Parts: sequence; C-alpha cells; structure tokens
Amino acid sequence: MTLTLLVVLVVIAALAFDFSNGWHDCANAVATVISTRVLTPAAAIMLAATLNFLGALAGQAVAKTIMKGIVDVKALHLTGQAVQFAPLVLTLSAVLSAIVWNILTVRRGLPASSSHAIMGGLIGASVAYAGGLTALHGPGIEKVLLFMLLAPLFGFLGGFVVMAALSLLIRDRAPSRVNRWFGLLQLGSVSFMAFSHGQNDAQKAMGIITLALAGVGMSQGGHIPTWVVLACATAMALGTAAGGMRVIRTLGVGLLKLQPVHGFAAETAAATVLMFTAHSGLPVSTTQVITASIMGVGSTRRLSAVRWGLGRKIAYAWLLTFPFTILASGLICLALTALLIRG
Repeated sequence: MTLTLLVVLVVIAALAFDFSNGWHDCANAVATVISTRVLTPAAAIMLAATLNFLGALAGQAVAKTIMKGIVDVKALHLTGQAVQFAPLVLTLSAVLSAIVWNILTVRRGLPASSSHAIMGGLIGASVAYAGGLTALHGPGIEKVLLFMLLAPLFGFLGGFVVMAALSLLIRDRAPSRVNRWFGLLQLGSVSFMAFSHGQNDAQKAMGIITLALAGVGMSQGGHIPTWVVLACATAMALGTAAGGMRVIRTLGVGLLKLQPVHGFAAETAAATVLMFTAHSGLPVSTTQVITASIMGVGSTRRLSAVRWGLGRKIAYAWLLTFPFTILASGLICLALTALLIRG
C-alpha cells in the first residue's frame, strides 16, 4: 500500500469518526429541548447541525492538544519505512477503534464518550506500536485525564447551582408563564450548547488528520489546513443531522422528566463548562458534562427525581470506553503494522 493511499484512508476514517461523533452526540445538544417540547425533533436536530458546523470553525486549541499533547511520534525511535508509516498507523488504528465503540454504544442507546474513545484509541495504538509507553506524552495525558474527571463534576455543580437560583426566582410564578418564558430562553441555551459541542468535538478529528499529515511531512508547524477544518465541520454537522434518536430518548426522557426551565439550566451550565474547556484546549466529554448537568438539575428537586439506575448504566459505558478502545486500537495497530511494514 502506498503512503498516499494510506493518508487518504486516514482522512476518510477520521471524517467517518467525526460523522459518527455527531450522530452519537446529537443528543448532547438537543435531547433536553426535544423532551420539553420546545422544538420538534426535526427542527432541533437541524438547529444543532447548523450550530455544530459554526462551532467547529471557532478555535483550534483542542485540535492542537490532540496533535501534540497525547502522542510523541518522534519518541518511537524508528528507522526506514516505519518512520513514514508510524503516524498513519497510529491515527488510523485509534480512529477505527473509536468508530466501532460509537456504533456499539449508540445502538444500545448509551451516551458514551467519543472523547474518551479517541483518547483510548491513541493510547492503545501508541503502546502497541512502540511496545511500551515511550511514545506517550505523560504530562499532556495527565492534564486531559484530570479535566475529564473534573468536567462532569463542574457540570453537575453548575446544573445544581443554576437550577437552585432559578427556583428562587420562579417560585411564586404561575407554571404556565414559567414554561412559556423558559421555552423561549431555551432556544438560546440549546444554541449555546450546540455551538460549544461543535467547538469541542469537531476539533478532535481535525487534530487526528493534522497529526497524520504532519507525521508524513504534508503539514508544517502545527498548522491545520483550511480544508481539514471545513471537512471536519461538515462531517460533524452531517452526523448531527442524521440524529441518534435512541440516545436522545435516553438523555431527554430516560434520565429525568424535564420542563423548559430544567432544560435551560442544564444546557446553560454544560455549555459554559464546554466553552471554557474548548478555549483551554481540553478535549473533555460533552456527553459526560451534559449528563452530569441534567443530574445536577434533577437533584435540586429531590434525589429520587433522577433515575440513578439509568445513570449507573451510563457510568458503566464510560468505564468500559478506555479498556475497549485501548485494546481494540492496539490489536488493529498490530495487524496494520504486520500488514504494511513487516509483511
């Protein structure tokens, strides 16, 4: 297989991952606004797709973290043909394992994390290719993992605080008036959420593609080509437009019975967290953040308002993401290495 053909395969696979990410994570942006009946599913999904596209064009900090903060290809100490193929094999293995995981979880209606999937994929492929931990960028991984744990906590606390404050403001208001007000406000909060989702998640594929291109000398100085930005933004938007109704039902209905004020609080809290992490270059899980925000909102009513049993199932999916993608990408990497380099 020629180097050029392998580059094309990496780009196609990364865009397919971006599409599956949008398809899988569509619920992150629109589940609450559909559940509260502020928008129809079709209208909500098209709004989210549009704002995902625009969000993907806003900044490149997350993409640069994926490019430089997880894997150090130069640390592989390879020679000959392996030098050229290394970044392509690593990125292709990571992306394929993440796509498989996205498909498996969306078919089960579980809002698992595409961020964790691509992180696990990069780690597993790097360890398999290098035969150890030499290619991993320890400080970068530690920082990303720390905020992957903190971001859901911030989402939960943010949802709780915003909802508690709103509850004081509306406690003497007629429910019909409150629903009407927050039905309008939720149009803004869901747009904010969709924009921040696109800004965070589409950049992961940008980073993957540029990491592969830079590894073979097709991109210089950490610059992300314009065509990569536009292609990833488009793939994310198309994936979001394709929906993901099983996951939407899980987040919007299965986790907590929502009214417009609850949706507004959850979306505002989650989007604020995601906007901060995106500007800081931290590829956190949008799924975790919005789910935690919904739980935080529900906890202001009473702990039993949240269906914690379903929350546990979602947590199991999160816990399995890293082991699955690390193992899957490692096996894929070994197979590709044997086929392309040693075979």
